[in-house]
Amino acid sequence: MAAAVRIGTADVGWTGLARVLGTRLGLGVEPLPPLLDSLIWDLRLPRVLMAALVGASLAVCGTVLQAVTRNALADPYLLGVSSGASTGAVAVVVLGVGASALGVTGGALAGALSSFGLLLLLLRRTGLDSARIVLTGVVVGQLFTASTSLVLMASADADTTRAVTHWLLGSMAPARWDTVVVCAVVTPLGLVTAWLCSNALDGLAFGTDTAASLGIGVRNTRMLLLVVTAALTAVAVATVGAIGFVGLIVPHGVRFLVGPLHRVLLPYAALAGAVFLVWTDALARVAFAPREVPVGVITALLGVPLFLLILRKRGEL
Repeated sequence: MAAAVRIGTADVGWTGLARVLGTRLGLGVEPLPPLLDSLIWDLRLPRVLMAALVGASLAVCGTVLQAVTRNALADPYLLGVSSGASTGAVAVVVLGVGASALGVTGGALAGALSSFGLLLLLLRRTGLDSARIVLTGVVVGQLFTASTSLVLMASADADTTRAVTHWLLGSMAPARWDTVVVCAVVTPLGLVTAWLCSNALDGLAFGTDTAASLGIGVRNTRMLLLVVTAALTAVAVATVGAIGFVGLIVPHGVRFLVGPLHRVLLPYAALAGAVFLVWTDALARVAFAPREVPVGVITALLGVPLFLLILRKRGEL
């Protein structure tokens, strides 16, 4: 993370980074010029911290959903939460309900919660069966994706459409200390909750009957884990947009290295997801400098060959 803070169009040395941190901690070091100090403290540090939090969150969500749904292709956006968040954010930007970053974040969070509420409403009679969760999540996601397109086509101008498209592709550029604090509170709570359900996840990975025979309350556990993953995904998407492939490829790669036991798998997945997104965001900042590429584009470009490599190593390709 410290190395990633240094990477960018403006050169930042280790001494400069140490001086910024020392100034903020009141250690009496000589401060940097205001512009460079603001670049490090207000832009790069929040961005790198946000990348670590979001990467860990998405990787753990993918790991949990792959066990709960018994679907190797499950990722954090399977429940339609990402599409709902996108709809909420687009509605705020295009309709002018809120102009601040907090307004966009609030709209995205409201949209994410709405999509998850609709998912639970549709599943209230049929139950939380793995196949139904997947199919219903896809349907809900398509509904909100169509709603996003409708709002853009009906009301947005060219500049707004360009800005919204950049956000939908996922970017760490909006990260600021207030949003980092929100993620820093929600993400550890979600990760700890998922880790405490490690034994239940091991059982669910073998099927409902196996989990029930082990004394696991399948319905309640599934509901808890779905709520946790939806909350983590909603906060991530509301803050930085939709970033694909992190929750899909990281769990498979880590599972290949450390095995399937979730008590070990979840912490390593969180660490690997954080490292992956921190370095991917650093690449997005410098690959086409001075222009910045949305990090979601880079994760997709890296994710496809990595996923194919993992499938080949597992003998499935």
